[in-house]
Amino acid sequence: MREILVIKLGALGDFVLAFAPFAALRAAFPHARLTLLTTAPFRDLATRSPWFDRVLIDERPAWHDLPALTALRRRLRGYDFVVDLQTSSRSSRYYLLAGRPDWSGIAQGCSRPHDNPQRDAMHTIARQRDQLLRAGIAPVDRPDLTWLAEDGPRLDHPYAVLVPGAAPHRPAKRWPVERFATLAARLDAMGLHPVIAGSAADTASAATIREAVPAALDLTGRTDLPALAGLMARASLAIGNDTGPMHLAAMMGAPSLSLFSRESDPRLTAPLGHRPGQVRILRVPDLATLDTTRVEALAREMLDRKN
Repeated sequence: MREILVIKLGALGDFVLAFAPFAALRAAFPHARLTLLTTAPFRDLATRSPWFDRVLIDERPAWHDLPALTALRRRLRGYDFVVDLQTSSRSSRYYLLAGRPDWSGIAQGCSRPHDNPQRDAMHTIARQRDQLLRAGIAPVDRPDLTWLAEDGPRLDHPYAVLVPGAAPHRPAKRWPVERFATLAARLDAMGLHPVIAGSAADTASAATIREAVPAALDLTGRTDLPALAGLMARASLAIGNDTGPMHLAAMMGAPSLSLFSRESDPRLTAPLGHRPGQVRILRVPDLATLDTTRVEALAREMLDRKN
């Protein structure tokens, strides 16, 4: 049995964008033992998936922590083939710790380099697809996510998921929460029950939204990733900042409207859906200038297209 290691450490949006490569590797090596090296937030999701036989957690030890690096070195050894989908400076250094095995990635001297000179100008999906092709692995365009769509709360009325959070260290990626509150009220008037999703760090934002719409359902910090995926799969609409849950919404097929500022380039990192018009991107240089009416108009257009 071949032993294959896949490296994907995160964050959430990047992890979701790797679903198709994960499925492609499982299809390409149906009889191999596939091990995923990832970080703790994705353990449960990866373990539940049909793609991996084993999931290992990378504690990301400091380079000066020799005992921890020695332990990591032992975990990286013994594989017939390693696919580095993280392709960071850190994961590329793992090539040396692993003993220079057959390796797909960007590590200097590796056997299957992703040496496309345009890789840094490619969307993550296209870049990973190209990496697999150059490694001799046929891509999968749309992974089967039926195993992921059944979890999470089931609501008995149509709802829109609002994602008001984003990376705490990048506040410019956040649309003002007061405008999410105004939007929630307008969605509620349209017959869509507002549901607020995110981590526990977004609870204060959820409280602001619920001041405007007390009936809004606050699920911040109350769903694990499989539950969030199921919630998104059944949503009539998802609207949020450029953050991981919006990638999950798009991947699960929800009509999705993602709000981008100059902080990130949607040409490289935008959520991608499965059908024309499913995902819309609204980008302005400064989200503080984005009026609620403009977001509402796009939301209505998406709902009309869906219906």
